[in-house]
Amino acid sequence: MDKTPRWALPMLFAGQAQKELFHNEALTLIDALLHGRAQSADVAVPPSAPEPGQCWVVADGASGAWEDHEGDIACWTEGGWRFLMPKAGLFIDLADRGHAIFHDGSQWRDGAIRNDGLYVEDERVVSERQAAIAAPFGGATIDAEARATIAAILAALRAHGLIAA
Repeated sequence: MDKTPRWALPMLFAGQAQKELFHNEALTLIDALLHGRAQSADVAVPPSAPEPGQCWVVADGASGAWEDHEGDIACWTEGGWRFLMPKAGLFIDLADRGHAIFHDGSQWRDGAIRNDGLYVEDERVVSERQAAIAAPFGGATIDAEARATIAAILAALRAHGLIAA
């Protein structure tokens, strides 16, 4: 086997000539994957002036140097574009979305934790933190049990950080 099974990193062999080339290629690919961050997952055309180390998740309809690499991670290096095929479980933080995406083995999906809340199956189940809710008071008829229950609910929401104190 001349490459690692998961990310196809080049392996070194005894007596191999120019080992530094294979070693450096492996380091370049690891650098792209380790704590991965991409500029966007919505771009299908390679940028005109990328900086070394910048990466993108190639969008559908890719053209130019990215043609036939839809869904791959494209990283610009001093030696040109390097492409990595995603594997199930890979998370990449996206600069333009402000949250991570992950690969489920067949496609990229938005992560559960986003700037505007927590999502389960792309449905927001916890939203942004809201303003404080005033504790119940007054009224012509005071129902102590109802007020105690509401106060307990508010205390739980505040304890979990879902609303301000």
